[in-house]
Amino acid sequence: MRPRTLTILLSMLGALTIGALALADLSWPARLIAMAFTLLAYGALAFALRRPLRRQELLLDALADGLTSLHDSDYSMSIGEPRDDARLRRLVAAYNGLGADLRAQRQDLYQRELLLDTVIQASPLALLLTNANGTVLYANLAARQLIGGGRKLEGLAVAGLLESLPPAMCEALEGEHDRLFTAPLGGEEQVFHVSHRAFLLNGQPHRLRLLKQLTREMNAQEVAVWKKVIRVIAHEINNSVAPIASLAQSGQRLAEHPEPAQLRRVFAAIDERMSHLSQFVDGYSRFAKLPRPRPSAVDWRRFVGSLQAVSPFKVEGDLPPVAGWFDESQVEQVMINLLKNAAEAGSPPGQTQVRVGLSRGGWSVEVRDRGSGMSPEVLANALLPFYSTKTSGSGLGLTLCREIVEAHGGTLEAGNRDDGDGAVVRFWLPPAPGLPD
Repeated sequence: MRPRTLTILLSMLGALTIGALALADLSWPARLIAMAFTLLAYGALAFALRRPLRRQELLLDALADGLTSLHDSDYSMSIGEPRDDARLRRLVAAYNGLGADLRAQRQDLYQRELLLDTVIQASPLALLLTNANGTVLYANLAARQLIGGGRKLEGLAVAGLLESLPPAMCEALEGEHDRLFTAPLGGEEQVFHVSHRAFLLNGQPHRLRLLKQLTREMNAQEVAVWKKVIRVIAHEINNSVAPIASLAQSGQRLAEHPEPAQLRRVFAAIDERMSHLSQFVDGYSRFAKLPRPRPSAVDWRRFVGSLQAVSPFKVEGDLPPVAGWFDESQVEQVMINLLKNAAEAGSPPGQTQVRVGLSRGGWSVEVRDRGSGMSPEVLANALLPFYSTKTSGSGLGLTLCREIVEAHGGTLEAGNRDDGDGAVVRFWLPPAPGLPD
């Protein structure tokens, strides 16, 4: 029964009792004393009956407030257990236990987040998390140093941050796919790899960018590669020098008793080994002794037409009407290497595309194929000298392309196509000196 209903019933019963005493055949003093005692008795009874109900009301109100606190992620509130009601005692114990479990879980989650944040902040990998509006939600120390000059980036628009970056890095971060690129940093050209990941968080789209500087790793790998190359060269030279020495001794003996036929065979074998050794050394010396480019005005239509005669491909878009400014023979070697790589990757000639366009005052050249594309490992090592995925490859093709482009003052980057399977290699050449950007 509700406390209000009980109070009403007791009041009515008390009124009836007092009315009965008023009508009783008693003297007025006796009636007054009887009514006074009756009021005191009913008042005491009402207080005694209402007190436990009041405690229950307070306890239920406390439970309601506690549940509201849990809903608001406040797990600090606890309630004292009642002694006179076993059912309410179990309910309060269950509530207190739930609050204790939630407090422990939140503390554990906080410790894990603290550990994760410490690891991410100490990572040399630059991490940038943005929401659907392009606002930075999280950036670690490496991202602050590389992108924001050490300042805090949270809450800033990523579009404004990219405006102050080198164009190659800006384009890579604005893209949507992983790629390898070079950009100036600290007065020197540095090699970077960027990764893009899109995902939903609380039902909202978010984007994660990971930027890794590969220059140190590439330098360390280059040292290891050079050691390997030295062993390969020494092995190849020994394989040619040893037979030549043996043939020279045979020729010396034949000179004492000349036999023209055998001497011709000896000299032909020596010539064959020397020719093989010369070709082997020439392939590496061309990379080591790359001449300085001699730029001149080059008509794009004629240049692209001559390349199509060597390796068929499709021209995407219109060619620039303004003549290019580069060393034609060297850039032609770059294009031949890229088209050859596309063909060896399995791209049909009709699906290999070349686009030439104006960019940042200079020219941007893209070679897109429909081959097998580049795996993360290939992307990380594509520009390393002597790195090759082909058993008979020298590993100098893409590295030589980069050296030629950078000798012109340009940049080169490699990655996978945005619109499907296949790779794309893009390089940028600066404008002619004296022309406005």
